[in-house]
Amino acid sequence: MAEEFEFLKIEWPTAVDKQGNVIRQGTVDGNYAIISINRPDRLNALTDDVVAEFSRALRLMEFDDSIRAVVLRGTKEITKKPSFSVGADLAARFDTRLNPSIPRHMSQAMRKRHRDYDEIEQFPKPIIAAVDGFALGGGCELVLCCDIVIATDRSEFGLPEINRGIFPANGGITRMASRIGVNRALRMAMFGEHHSAKTMLEWGLVSWIAPAGDEFERLVHEKAKWLGDAPTTSLFIIKKCVKFGTRYIQLGLMMEQLGFGEVFTSFDAKEGIAAFNRRIKCPVCGGKGKMEDGSTCKNCGGAKRIKDSPHYKGI
Repeated sequence: MAEEFEFLKIEWPTAVDKQGNVIRQGTVDGNYAIISINRPDRLNALTDDVVAEFSRALRLMEFDDSIRAVVLRGTKEITKKPSFSVGADLAARFDTRLNPSIPRHMSQAMRKRHRDYDEIEQFPKPIIAAVDGFALGGGCELVLCCDIVIATDRSEFGLPEINRGIFPANGGITRMASRIGVNRALRMAMFGEHHSAKTMLEWGLVSWIAPAGDEFERLVHEKAKWLGDAPTTSLFIIKKCVKFGTRYIQLGLMMEQLGFGEVFTSFDAKEGIAAFNRRIKCPVCGGKGKMEDGSTCKNCGGAKRIKDSPHYKGI
């Protein structure tokens, strides 16, 4: 891929053309890409440039048919402490076009950040936040823009901006309230506490927890690969209905009605329904119903044929 990034590391899947020729040799085993924040010496702290690169990377992936899901994470190369992102880099140079003493300029600065966060949230394909370590402030707000959250057991989440006399204005208050409820969001924003991955699992933000290391990496790969092999059109409609339709229930119900028309006519829907009724020769016993030692095949129970799995193509 010719596109280069200063603050992100991108891992791509292999891409092929319609004739089956490899046009990009990737390193990811699945129909998904990995975006890693690559600032370990700053605990993956965020600047305007870092967040803008997220938007640029996602635009490249939006119409790439080889990418049907994205994993967003901190770099695996840990130099200080494990961190998804500790939030805004308060030592970063400020936009010279804006004067911090002018309220309107600060509103414009936040509009820039919201534009990029909104683009991440509205990305049409599933995004998994793979969190290992700190997800604080703007880093926690970045997690809130994702669809699925998988965390290590050593991860910590928090909105500590109150301790600096400010508040989580990258959409953090609003998105957090929609994910874990108003009372819990108020507690997080008003007291600035750190909360464990276990607590965030109980509160509903985190979907899965695993021990840091190989078990976490296997879990992230398993879930990303599942999404990458799943019916993309259905995932697209589900994401829109849940994240945006729930803001106004009647609109969400209408989105479901219209979305079902879109999904039902897709190849993946036809394949999924056909596969439900399709039977194939059992691969374990070769369609014999018995093993070489004469015992009944446990995979098909002696039926010789089993239900086929659907083979989705995505968009």
